[in-house]
Amino acid sequence: MPFIYRNITLSPHEDETALPALVAARIGATSAVMGSFRIIRKGVDARQKNRIKLVYTVSFTVADETSLRTRMAKDPALSSLEWQPEQQPEIFTPLCSNRQIVIAGSGPAGLFAALRLAEYGLTATIIERGQPVEQRALAVQQFWRSGLLDPESNVQFGEGGAGTFSDGKLTSRSKDPLVPWVLDRLVAFGAPPEVNYLAKPHIGTDRLRRVVSTIRQYLLEKGFQIRFGSRLSDIETRAGTLASVTINDTEQMQCDLLILATGHSARDTYEMLFRRDVPMERKPFAMGLRVEHPQSLIDRIQYGGPRHPQVSVADYALAWNNTATGRSAYSFCMCPGGVVIGGASEAGGVVTNGMSGQKRNSPFANSALVVNVTVEDFGGKDPLAGVRFQRQWERQAFAAGGSDYQAPAQNLLAFMGLPGKKTASSTYRPGIIETELDSVLPPYIITTLREGITSFDRRMRGFISAEATLIGIESRTSAPLRILRDEHYQSIGLKGLYPAGEGAGHAGGIMSSAVDGVKIADKIAASFQVG
Repeated sequence: MPFIYRNITLSPHEDETALPALVAARIGATSAVMGSFRIIRKGVDARQKNRIKLVYTVSFTVADETSLRTRMAKDPALSSLEWQPEQQPEIFTPLCSNRQIVIAGSGPAGLFAALRLAEYGLTATIIERGQPVEQRALAVQQFWRSGLLDPESNVQFGEGGAGTFSDGKLTSRSKDPLVPWVLDRLVAFGAPPEVNYLAKPHIGTDRLRRVVSTIRQYLLEKGFQIRFGSRLSDIETRAGTLASVTINDTEQMQCDLLILATGHSARDTYEMLFRRDVPMERKPFAMGLRVEHPQSLIDRIQYGGPRHPQVSVADYALAWNNTATGRSAYSFCMCPGGVVIGGASEAGGVVTNGMSGQKRNSPFANSALVVNVTVEDFGGKDPLAGVRFQRQWERQAFAAGGSDYQAPAQNLLAFMGLPGKKTASSTYRPGIIETELDSVLPPYIITTLREGITSFDRRMRGFISAEATLIGIESRTSAPLRILRDEHYQSIGLKGLYPAGEGAGHAGGIMSSAVDGVKIADKIAASFQVG
């Protein structure tokens, strides 16, 4: 039976090869006695700026388990691992069905639903409005260079979903047992093995694109059909049950089960579902600006000096709440060693996002700074009110940026009304136009951001800096509505429709969306077994 030992620390100058000897000394043994030694978690402890530590949790086996338990009974750092997922592989019952499954969208929810269906021996047709990741990357680069937007294949739409042009974060607050399965699958398709144990794992946009293309090849080999340039434009129902889907307004395809994994920016899909009376409701989200600092400044604030090469680039997570108004300001999707990018998906709107590669080696750090938006702020009670709210402010930012997809930006000191400001500068592509940002967001968001940033600087002295720039706007933090579903993950108003992932309002981020897709595949497989 494996044992776990927690809170083993090394200085940044020490090599990880010293870990077995350290653990052996703690348990009163020699490293030769331990077998199957592996790291299962690694993090950074920077609470003491002059003594940065790398903190590990490890697992190992020993021949004489009884003796170790007796000897170490009072050591709270030692515990037993009753089972290991890799030692007990899940057994999938092969299934066969003539029901036609369609997966709309090839982001994390769609791809992992497909991967899970493949485990049961099932196949599906994946329709994706955007292009394969290789061609999609070319369209995105063209937009960043010239401001020429492809509304069907961009940062939001295309193979891999919106996360393909991000940091590829794999953090999740969920303790769901499916998380290890998703991580193992990602590693199998090319993610770095350390995502299984890093406290804050990420793949990086460059590595993630290769992972996505490898998944595509695997699914094709398993008999899946993958159709790019194929937008879900309508659905047909019979007696409250899904019957078919329409692709690109012209082609009708039989569809008994539709996994709807279109992402949080498929506004035309939301509008189509609303016309078809699919039950949906408004959902709160957050909106704000993206801030960019030199990465060396964030390293100095967090680590008390220059970063050691063996320590990961510094990040941060900040939050502040105004109890009088109920508004909160917080950091979101922080990208250390990254760049700020344009993430528009429809004409006439500016959307910002952050992106970094696997090495996170850009000299800049960026993060969204956002404020909660309630459904009462939308100005309407129908499910699409939040979509209109987003679009209104994205168009406002577009106009403030010169109406050519450049983003409005302002030096942080100038935004805060402080002296010492510099000319605004940013890695944002396609480019920035320096302007006052008060006009690009509702006043309550601007006010709460200023209050929150003041609080952030008290926690991270130097956060308010002449070297920092704010870029507007960050509006796609999550879906502005939720497609209602039952305990079987099926739409409460349309049998055969399975709303999935972030776009359906049931997940947030790569990991939770992937897990949601897996759960839907399991529900479908279970229905085949009993049906």
